[in-house]
Amino acid sequence: MGLRAKLSLVIAGMSVLVATVLSLLVHTRTAVVTLDAARRGLDAELTSTLIRYQEGQDTPLTTGPVPTPLAGAVGEGTRVTYLQDGVTLWAATKMGGQTLSLRRPYDAENAELAQLDRILLGSGLAAALFASGVGFAVAGGLSRRIRAVARTATHITEGDLSARVEARGQDEIAAVGAALDQMADALRARLEAEQRVTADIAHELRTPVAGLVTAAGLLPSGRPAELVRDSAATLRRLVEDILEVARLDASAETPVREIRSSGVLVRRAVTASGVPDVEVVVSGEAEVETDPRRVERILANLVTNAARHGAPPVLVSVTGTAMTVRDHGPGFSEAMLVTLREHGPQRFGTGSAARGDGVGLGLTIAAGQARVLGATLTFANAPDGGAMVRLDLGGR
Repeated sequence: MGLRAKLSLVIAGMSVLVATVLSLLVHTRTAVVTLDAARRGLDAELTSTLIRYQEGQDTPLTTGPVPTPLAGAVGEGTRVTYLQDGVTLWAATKMGGQTLSLRRPYDAENAELAQLDRILLGSGLAAALFASGVGFAVAGGLSRRIRAVARTATHITEGDLSARVEARGQDEIAAVGAALDQMADALRARLEAEQRVTADIAHELRTPVAGLVTAAGLLPSGRPAELVRDSAATLRRLVEDILEVARLDASAETPVREIRSSGVLVRRAVTASGVPDVEVVVSGEAEVETDPRRVERILANLVTNAARHGAPPVLVSVTGTAMTVRDHGPGFSEAMLVTLREHGPQRFGTGSAARGDGVGLGLTIAAGQARVLGATLTFANAPDGGAMVRLDLGGR
């Protein structure tokens, strides 16, 4: 049950409760006042009737039996009134040892009380309905504002740091919205600062790393020189990858779209990856309007990742606009699959020791480039073993 319905029910319930209590109070007080007025009226009538009785005139006084409570209360020269069963009003006194009494129906007063009860019931229901309507409207406004805060929080969680609540007012919801906006501003500033630092460090490293690669190439042949050259090349690739991630994080990339065949894109990407013995299976080609360089970068990263962390053979299949890269290794761990599906690739994360060592930026770059293209990247394990990553570019 939503907040709007809950608040409406609470307000309606409180309205009914208040209307019921007020109705009971009004009914009780009116009944007391009405009975008191009727008693005084009948007592006055008894007094005037006794005077006529003493003068020997005909009167409606009776000397018959009276209700037991009235008989026990009446005394010589004492006038007493009594309402019997809520329908008959009595007035009696004793004179010369004889009980003289008057009585009349209480129907008129009961009818007035019944009419009052109907008015109170109708007013209470009308007030409850009105309060429910007002409560529904107020709760609807509160619910919309709370949902707006929740949507903004969801957008921020998904990476949209430009989302803001921009709440108005001075109440608690506005305070929560303002706090969320301040948190988003602080988070965005911190991430932008981290991205600048990362990009600046990578830029500063480019020149000395390039010098290191050049110097390693001048070393005499031998195992030590080969190790130095490999390490320098790995460091150079890492610096370039960090720079690319920084550009993707800053949303500074714009695709240059061309119309290409999906099969041609895959073959070029496999060749660019430099991974040997990659099997390409094209079961259906399609023309796609995309940025060929970025698609090749994504697929080359996926193929390299499969070869490095999985086991041969590496297979790339093409079906229309979808391209799937799979290996025959241990596959993704369950924990990593959950992370990939919920949060995407994490930097410098390789999932598990079973999938080997590595700097862990390949999938991050692939996901970032796919985001620039508006493509989707999905991760799974093949039923017969091995990791599968599917890139879907969508149609033209």
